[in-house]
Amino acid sequence: MKLRKIAVASASGLALLTALALSGCGVQQQTAAGATSASGASDVCTGTADDSAKDPTQLTLALVPSGDANKLVETVKPLEEALTKSLGIPVKGVITQDYQAAVEAIGSNQAQIGMLPSLQMSQACDKYGAVPALQTQRAGKSSYAAQFFTNNPDKYCTDTPVKGANGMLYCNGTEKGTGPAGLDSIKKIKGATVSLLQAASPAGYIFPVAALKKAGIDADTDIKTVQVTANDASVLAVYNGDAEVGTSYWDARSVVQADTPDIGEKVVVFALTDEIPNDGASISSKLSKKWQTKIADAMKEYAGTPEGVKALTAIYQITGLVDANPASLKKTQEAAASIGLG
Repeated sequence: MKLRKIAVASASGLALLTALALSGCGVQQQTAAGATSASGASDVCTGTADDSAKDPTQLTLALVPSGDANKLVETVKPLEEALTKSLGIPVKGVITQDYQAAVEAIGSNQAQIGMLPSLQMSQACDKYGAVPALQTQRAGKSSYAAQFFTNNPDKYCTDTPVKGANGMLYCNGTEKGTGPAGLDSIKKIKGATVSLLQAASPAGYIFPVAALKKAGIDADTDIKTVQVTANDASVLAVYNGDAEVGTSYWDARSVVQADTPDIGEKVVVFALTDEIPNDGASISSKLSKKWQTKIADAMKEYAGTPEGVKALTAIYQITGLVDANPASLKKTQEAAASIGLG
């Protein structure tokens, strides 16, 4: 078993978070002595708890940047302070380099709370018993669509682009933000250069590539790929002409709008995938059920305050937190399996 270093940034500066690279090591999920299981149906993981565990004296919250990592270091501070006050122990945020690093940090107990996409919430539960405790809400929804966007709307739009409520341009019925929509147009992507995120990203890779596969397009052979590290980078790749088409969550253009005011005119959304379960918060199985509940309740309570909404919106555009639906999270696992991702 090899150790790998995971670069992270914390509010106190840069640090290294070492996580055990357990994938491929044949590790089986184990329940600690004294643990209580929260599992329901055999195919839906709901996590475990260790009621023999001592009360924690501090907690670490792992996050993955969806945009500028340095900005995330600053925007997470109000959440750190609120949870520290509510729980009565220090809560520190760390920024991991990618989604899988955050899962491994949870598994190795270097982080006890993880803000994770839906696929990684399921993976953290399956591998390490981490409880998928909360799901985010945005505009009152606990799901969202991934979007395809382009700098060549004449090719991909079957109608005249219209302005959405945010003043940005959409075509093919995508302006409401609810998927699926406009998927017939993605057949035209064959042969184009496309910006895609890492394979672990539900909106930046999994659901778009699954949609391409259904349209008869092989992402490995039928398109040219520009690999990007975050949703805003995908938008900017299309804006700058490095790719003709890009993928991201809906609507990631808003993240870069302040710096590129014409982004909503030069980059047009033309297709939306099936709805994706929202991201959320997973909590370590190495904590007692009492502490798992305390953490989840503290996060929900904070999300229900004006200052909490402001802080969470700055972090991940979150407008609310609700109890997670583990069964719904499996939709992302199923989409990943459809394109050969375990």
